Parts: sequence; structure tokens; C-alpha cells
Amino acid sequence: MALALVGCGAAEIEASDPQTPVTGVMGVTGTVVKVEDFPSQFVKPRHLEIWLPPSYDTAAEKRYPVLYMHDGQNLFDPKQSRYTQTDWGVDEAMTRLINEGKVKEAIVVGIWSTDLRNPEYFPEKAADAYADRFFTEFPDFDADAIQSDNYLRFMVMDLKPYIDATYRTKPGRDDTFIMGSSMGGLISIYGISEYPDVFGGAGGVSTHFPMGDGAIVEYLSGKLPDPATHKIYFDYGTETLDHNYEGYQDRMDAAMKRAGYVAGENWITRKFDGHEHSERAWRARVHVPLTFLLGAEP
Repeated sequence: MALALVGCGAAEIEASDPQTPVTGVMGVTGTVVKVEDFPSQFVKPRHLEIWLPPSYDTAAEKRYPVLYMHDGQNLFDPKQSRYTQTDWGVDEAMTRLINEGKVKEAIVVGIWSTDLRNPEYFPEKAADAYADRFFTEFPDFDADAIQSDNYLRFMVMDLKPYIDATYRTKPGRDDTFIMGSSMGGLISIYGISEYPDVFGGAGGVSTHFPMGDGAIVEYLSGKLPDPATHKIYFDYGTETLDHNYEGYQDRMDAAMKRAGYVAGENWITRKFDGHEHSERAWRARVHVPLTFLLGAEP
């Protein structure tokens, strides 16, 4: 997997007013509010898509957990999916799971990725700690170009306060989750490790652990949040890029056990035979991490 690390100077923020979101007409299930060019003091502006649960407009006193997801353009509308013109179908999956009583109603915030996707999703402190190993694999590797610490600051200091002020959320850690796929899985696990007081659960779907021969696994192994207060989901397929993942995920699973996580309780790792590294595969199984992270009370 090629890793293009692009440097980024201070962003010049010239954005539309994020307080006046535009409701998108995108053929999705339910209501998705699109915010154009949401500004940040830490990273360049980007679009947001905010999926609201079925009761949001009618249950005026109800407050909701929030799931923050990366690569937001790939979640709800196949017409704008960045890679395969297939979306994750998060809106359909959430609607079905809510109707079946399997998950709590929740707000899903899709954060669009930009041309700096890889530098923003690559765990920065791991890049610094294992720069020699990454340089061996990627001759153009530049740890100074990594922007993930600023990306997480954007999420925690810019985005989350806006979402909590604009929508009826449950803002506490136990009701705040983060999830993504591939590099988005890396930034999700890094995010819950860096901000354990903000995120109570994380999902790494087809998490791209092989870089640097598992250096990121080694880094995260010593940084995992308290299993008494957090939950973490992993999965992987067996085809295309995911074919390389099982051994590295096994090492991550061993670290989870050492940290005190208990499989089936506060941590799950699932292997999906025949699944490739694509939105098509993630769409087919997105109900699994959603149920684990947002599962309804028994």
C-alpha cells in the first residue's frame, strides 16, 4: 500500500458558516445534514455529513450518543463514495438496527477525508518512535509531515464542541465513539488511546497494521485505554489487501489480552472469510461494529 505523506502548512480558514448547515438531498435513508467546509484551527477545512436518528425531529427532549466516523464521503451516498461508488450504508444499517432494537439511537458524524488523508490518519507518535522502520519501507517517509495529532485536536477541540452545541447529544465519554477503516482504523485506535477521557469506544475495520512490520501495533500495545471503561472492535477480511492482516491482528489481540481486555465483553476481533478491502465488504458487515459499540441495553 503506497503511503504518500504530504506536508501541510498552517491552514487558511475561509469557510461557509458552520452554523447554517445545508440539508443534503442525497437519496440516503433518513436525514443527513451536510456542513460545507467546516473550519478548524488545526487542519484544513473539510465537509461534514451528520446522520440524525429517526426520532430526532419528534423527541424534542431526547439526547443521543455520537459516533464519529472517518472518510465521511463514503458512508451514506454511493454517488460520492471516493473509491468504489459503493457506500458503507451506515444510514440503512443504523435504521434497521434501531428498528430491530439492537442499537441505541445515535447521531453519526461523517468527517470527510482530504488530500492529506494518510498524513492525518497515520499515528504521529508511532511515526516518531519508529521512524527508522518506516523509512526502510517507505524511502520518502517524513515523520515531520504527519498531521494526525492535529487531526485529533480538530476532532476534540473544534468538531466535538460544535456537534455538542448544535445537536442534542450525550457528550460524555461513555456515549462518544470513533470508527474508521484501513488507515481510518489506525486513527480510531490511536484516537481512543490519545483521548481516553473523550472516546469510550473505538472501531478499527480492516485496520492497516502491516506498515513498518507492525510497528504501530507495538506502539499501541503500550498505550491502550483502561479496559474497565472502554470497548474496542477490530475486524479483517481474507482477500486483497486484507489478506496481509491476520498475523498483525493476532499481535494486536495478544496486546489486548495483556492490557486486560476480555474477548466478547469489552473487545471483539472478527475475521470475515472472503471479504476484500473495500466499501463493498465493509457495507456487508458494518452492522457488527455498530451493534458492538452502540448496542441497546439488555
